Amino acid sequence: DPALLRPGRFDRQVVVDRPDVKGREAILKIHAKNVKVDSGVDYSALAHTTVGFAGADLANLVNEAALFAVRNNHKIVMMSDFNEAFEKIAFGIQKKSHEVKEKCRHLTAYHETGHALTAAFTPGSDPVHKITIIPRGQAGGYTWTRPDTEDFMTKSRLIGEVDVLLGGRAAEQIVFGEISTGASSDIARATDIIKSMITDYGMSEKFKNVTNGIAYRRWLMQSNPRLCKLLDEKIGEGYKRDAFQLKKLEAFADDE
Repeated sequence: DPALLRPGRFDRQVVVDRPDVKGREAILKIHAKNVKVDSGVDYSALAHTTVGFAGADLANLVNEAALFAVRNNHKIVMMSDFNEAFEKIAFGIQKKSHEVKEKCRHLTAYHETGHALTAAFTPGSDPVHKITIIPRGQAGGYTWTRPDTEDFMTKSRLIGEVDVLLGGRAAEQIVFGEISTGASSDIARATDIIKSMITDYGMSEKFKNVTNGIAYRRWLMQSNPRLCKLLDEKIGEGYKRDAFQLKKLEAFADDE
């Protein structure tokens, strides 16, 4: 009831935000007291990895790591167990027994390499931590990037993130001459970022310093052809940058 929040009543509000990197490190150490943990476990690295995790998420991470330690016949929880636990939470269960055709493995390898190479050569993108073609969850493979900082996202970082997302499809087009459905989630995420840049963050050259509410944004994107055209242009620009960069790398490798 809004009446309860009027001045003089229950008008004091306490914000409980998600913990920052130091907070996550402290929370991990608290939950780790309940299990036997190897002295080589790097809590600082885990704290940097778990961006966006709340206290309950971190407690779940420690529990999952302990379960992996048992499965791997470890007497104590190792750093490798924590890494496996994070990947399970973030990307899904690993499907080691899942049979994948050689053609699909080949395509996935080039797709993920496209992500990794684009990240390596794109200013503002997050560094690559791991790349794999072993299926997890709904993904046939994935490229895991880790942010260096939790500061505000700049325009260059957002553009870099879009370019990395489109790098997989660009690699498919260059190598195989056609594209697959494997980039569907990448395209969805890239589209959401560009939409937010145009309608929420005021980062468009044509609609500078303008923002809209969520409901209005949905209506605007559906009914305004100029915005839809701008969205297509921005996605197309990122795709062209990736294709150009990957073709240069391909030509360099051939020369070598």
